[in-house]
Amino acid sequence: MEIWDLYDKNRKVVGEHIRGEKLPENTFHLVVHVWIKNKQGKYLISQRSEKKLTHPLLWECVGGAVIKGETSLEGAIRETKEEVGIDLKNCKGQLLFSTIRKSQNNKTSDNFLDVWLFEYDGKVSLENATTDEVTQVKWLDVKEIKYLYDDGNLVKSLYYFFDKIEKI
Repeated sequence: MEIWDLYDKNRKVVGEHIRGEKLPENTFHLVVHVWIKNKQGKYLISQRSEKKLTHPLLWECVGGAVIKGETSLEGAIRETKEEVGIDLKNCKGQLLFSTIRKSQNNKTSDNFLDVWLFEYDGKVSLENATTDEVTQVKWLDVKEIKYLYDDGNLVKSLYYFFDKIEKI
């Protein structure tokens, strides 16, 4: 059972929430997206497992829900270790932006999305991951990521990459 902090519209913690249950009205939880860039200017992209209920086998950046008591940064580091086996504790990272995402057709829950960018040039081995959420990873340049997106193989909610991340 995963427990999240529950936030009000001012991003103040107002309680806790069990993942999978409907969020109370006018509350939010915290989600992170983690973009990892190497010195060659390529980004680490991961393919979701076929076992995932949403977007199976599509490509994405690392990401997920921040759990109770974690900061956004701690959640970004944990999710990266879990999904792709990389420890970002000593890597340079920055919070690029935060936004509020409202649910659409009850398919998602209202959340604050924090988008992180880390510099990393080490090895990537899924054998070091602590979950089986990812099938494979690869380093891609912006043009290759655009091809994935245009072909419908990148999770559509990552549309912001081309406006906000790629231009950094």
